[in-house]
Amino acid sequence: MTTTTVQNQTKNNGTPAKVPKNYGKIVLTLHNCLLPESAFKETPSQIDGLDIETETDLRILGCEMIQTAGILLKLPQVAMATGQMYLQRFYYSKSFVRYPMETTAMGSIYLASKVEEKPCRIRDVINVFHHIKQVRAQKNISPLIVDQNYIELKNQVIKAERRILKELGFCVHVKHPHKLIVVYLQLLQYEKNRQLMQMAWNYMNDALRTDVFMRFPPETIACACIYLTARKIGLPLPNNPHWFLLFKVTEEDIKEVSLRILQLYKRPKVNPEELESKVDLLRKIYQANKHLQAQKDREAKEEKKADSPAASTSKDSKRDVKKEKSPKTPPLSKYHSSGHKKRERRSRSPYDRKREYSSKRHKSRSRDRELDRSRERRSDDKRSRTNSRKYDDYDRSKSSRDGRDSRDDKRKH
Repeated sequence: MTTTTVQNQTKNNGTPAKVPKNYGKIVLTLHNCLLPESAFKETPSQIDGLDIETETDLRILGCEMIQTAGILLKLPQVAMATGQMYLQRFYYSKSFVRYPMETTAMGSIYLASKVEEKPCRIRDVINVFHHIKQVRAQKNISPLIVDQNYIELKNQVIKAERRILKELGFCVHVKHPHKLIVVYLQLLQYEKNRQLMQMAWNYMNDALRTDVFMRFPPETIACACIYLTARKIGLPLPNNPHWFLLFKVTEEDIKEVSLRILQLYKRPKVNPEELESKVDLLRKIYQANKHLQAQKDREAKEEKKADSPAASTSKDSKRDVKKEKSPKTPPLSKYHSSGHKKRERRSRSPYDRKREYSSKRHKSRSRDRELDRSRERRSDDKRSRTNSRKYDDYDRSKSSRDGRDSRDDKRKH
């Protein structure tokens, strides 16, 4: 994973090359699934004034909520791990101050359930997070009322899911070390040791709350979980040569991953109320600064318009110029003649405009109706004329036939 930077690339002949348009700050591919070291030094949340400890606590809290919600929704562990990975990756591209953590967590697990082919309803996700919030605050459990607030929250979760997809470039593939732990223990012939496998699995699930999945490949994380578990239960592993060399993993990476996982257990318990208050304060400051910046931009635009020569002319002079340029057209009727006094134009209310529009519409409809009637009348007259002409021709031919028969009878006699 690399952060995208727009640079002026040049071809061999010196002409600037066409720079591809980037839609997010993170580029994810199947061959490039890790963040560079520069992405960890200054995150978007730190740029907005959030300290690193509060950001880490928010990441831990969001991952814990996704894990708990996945258990209540009866999702597989792979779906929960995928949702936590989406949350971690998203906040290396966006800030906690600008985008609420809880809504993003809902969008992450909702998207992960569909990616892992265990889709759940968005209403169930919202109800589960509402239940978790009530239990955490030690309140009486009450169902979520379907009102306007619920509809707005549902729309926010849908927008959060779309935002995650956009920032990840629609590359939602995640490789988990779940299967790798089982395969590695089978190669080490420890697959029957249930304690070793279960504890390594637990270490791997806890590692999802840290940033090791954005720094190291899943093979290194799987080896680190096995290494930690073996040290914990005192189980010897092959060291001549070292067992992790079989999987192309270095000992330095294993130790660094192990230290980052162990530091997670030394952190104090997260207080959600304090974190929300800190983020709300920074969000208010950010919105105030944004409002001030927008006001400054508006004032600068107005000053530019005032300084420009085109804007310096008054409305009267503009009207005079328009009158001079526009050709004199002849009056349309006697009411538009020069001798007729022009009525003063007054401002009309929306009701008057609506009434005038309805009257015009009624007149146009009546006019269309009259045109249809006149067309029908003309068609009826034409039909009657053709019919009368037919009857006249028939009578004329009949009379001529009768006269011819009478003359023939006279000749016979």
